[in-house]
Order: sequence, then structure tokens, then C-alpha cells
Amino acid sequence: MMNTQTHTSRIVRFSKRLAWFAIAWSSLWLATPGWADDNAAALKDKYETLAPQLKSNAFHRPIYLDSQETQNSLQGDIYAVVDYPYATVNGAFNDPQNGPANWCEVLILHLNTKYCHATSGANGAVISMNVGKKTEQELNDTSRVQFNYRSVTTRPDYFEVDLSAAEGPLSTKDYRIVLQAVDLGNGHTFLHLTYSYGFGMAGRLAMKTYLATIGSAKVGFTKSPGGDYIGGVRGLVERNTMRYYLAIDAYLGSLAVPAATRVDQRFATWFDATEQYPRQLHELDRQEYLQMKKNEYQRMQTAQ
Repeated sequence: MMNTQTHTSRIVRFSKRLAWFAIAWSSLWLATPGWADDNAAALKDKYETLAPQLKSNAFHRPIYLDSQETQNSLQGDIYAVVDYPYATVNGAFNDPQNGPANWCEVLILHLNTKYCHATSGANGAVISMNVGKKTEQELNDTSRVQFNYRSVTTRPDYFEVDLSAAEGPLSTKDYRIVLQAVDLGNGHTFLHLTYSYGFGMAGRLAMKTYLATIGSAKVGFTKSPGGDYIGGVRGLVERNTMRYYLAIDAYLGSLAVPAATRVDQRFATWFDATEQYPRQLHELDRQEYLQMKKNEYQRMQTAQ
């Protein structure tokens, strides 16, 4: 039987561990504002570093695109200056009450997004998005991805918002759409958009099949050492990252027009913007896209 001294000693050790754990978590909590300061400063430094590329590039707009490929993941990053005040951008995408629904207004612009609906729950907001082909589909023939919406940081001059999904179609996983923004003053905001996901064997095989058939001629935006644009999976993630960025820009641009015309303007603006890069982004003619999106947006008004 345990004696009193041993019992007391164990209680002391347990108390010390509990105290250490509490201190560690307190330190983590207290460090969070510092991390926000560091992230804001890093994004401002990135703006200064990229200033020459933002001023003059092949996109003919102030953006910089990068991409990464690893053994089991892909990531695209876009840095851009937008001509909208920081408060407008923050209010659109980093508002816990309206932000998730606004993100659906952005995501539905993408060709492959067939449906999007935001709901609130005990664990926060969830964005349910159905993805499929670049043509019209019944929802039963599409795949659903559930994004958790999280406002990571909010400051007067910087914010970060995170959309994450643990699973996607064809063994894809760990989807993340991250938007960071810092105030540049004078009605300008600097954005950093990250789009990334991981994949397993089935996902790799599906992408390999796509890229060997109907996607064989498709390219991204980065030039290879040989002088042509890269293809393959890096080209794939670059195209989609650009599509999401152009959707964000189209949404922000629509806020200046009457509410009754915003949806139609967003679709038209997004399509016209993608047509500036026809080799990478052209898929449908204008009327076909607009009619498809009109039908999908109408379907989106009812929870499915």
C-alpha cells in the first residue's frame, strides 16, 4: 500500500507538471499578439522586396505568383496590391458574421465550384462547397468539401483568415485557403493569398491521368529554364491560385455598384479577367460561362 510520503511526492510532481503546462499555454497565449506583429511586419517587408516585380510584370497588374511542389502536396502563392481600403477588405473577408457567406460569393466564381453554402455551428462557421467539372452538373455528380472558417488575427492594419478542409475528392486532403492583408494606406491594401492541398496515391494517379490526357497542353504562369511555361501539377496549382485571386478581386470590385447588379458584375468581371491569360485560363466562351454560373448561383440560394 502507498505510504503517505510517496503519495505526497506524487501529488507535488503532478502539481509541478500541471503548473508547467499552464505556464506553457499562458506563454503561448501571450505570445500570439507578438506573432501577429511579426506576420504583419513580414508581409510589409515582402511588399518592399517585391515592389519592382509588382510594378512591372507579365501580368500587367500588381501581382507576383509563386508555386511549390513536394512529394505529396502543392501550394500556390499570390502577392498583390489591390486598390481598395484595408477596412473594405477586412470587412469583406475577415468578418466572423458575414465573412463565410462572402467567401461563398468568391468561391462560386471558379469554374469548378458548383455550389457553396455557409453555416454557423458550435465549433464556428463551416463553408460547404461542391466541386466538379468545368461544365454544368447535377450536385449528385459532384464532390463536397467542408471548409472550417477561422479568423486567425485581426488588427487595425493587418488580418489573417484561414479556410481549411481535412479531406477532399480522390484522396486529396489538407486543403487551405489563407488570406493575409496589410494596410498600405491611401486606399491600397497588400494581399497574400495561399492555396494548398495534399494528396495520396489516388489523388496523384487522378492528376497524372488528367495531365496526360485533356490537361496535357495546359500550362501555368512560371517560365521554365527552357523559356516556356511550366506544365504538370505546378501549372495546375498556379492556374487555380490565379482563379481564386481574380475571384477575390472581382468581389471587391463589385462592392462599389448597386447591390442588385453585383452578382452579374462579379461573373462578368471574373470571366473578362481570366481571358487576359487565355493560354492558361480559357475554358468556356463567355455566354456559356455566364449562363452556367447564373444557374449555379440560383441553386446556391437554397441549402442543399
